[in-house]
Amino acid sequence: MSMTTAAVTLLRESFELAVEHEPALIERFYQKLFARAPHLAPMFRRDRAAQAEMLRGALVAVLDHIDNGPWLAATLGALGARHVGYGVTPAMYDDVGSALVATLAEACGARWTTAHARAWGDAYAAIVMLMLQGATDAQAPAPQLATRSR
Repeated sequence: MSMTTAAVTLLRESFELAVEHEPALIERFYQKLFARAPHLAPMFRRDRAAQAEMLRGALVAVLDHIDNGPWLAATLGALGARHVGYGVTPAMYDDVGSALVATLAEACGARWTTAHARAWGDAYAAIVMLMLQGATDAQAPAPQLATRSR
């Protein structure tokens, strides 16, 4: 993921601001997601608090490693591969992304700008690309080893 220093700063600052203004940011995200896409709610039946903590941790980790392309590719690729097993389809990423950006914008209030929206949109698109690549790789058939006949 190649982002400008300014975009990285916008991402980090807006996330910190959002968490500061909305301590229950991730829970609010899930409320917004399920209001927009109620068909996704059954996928989140297990411990919602644990899922919220995993999502928060994933967002923090991505922001902490945003300049480390190999880490992002490996980590987000593996995450995308795991999401295949949860039944996640490529179309579902759009619902999640729109709910995430809307939740961040709501939490940041008047301090949210079009530059924040653009930075988050670009970052989320890159995250999805890496996750979908991991999902594709996980679903690809294993290469067959050639056998020699004697």
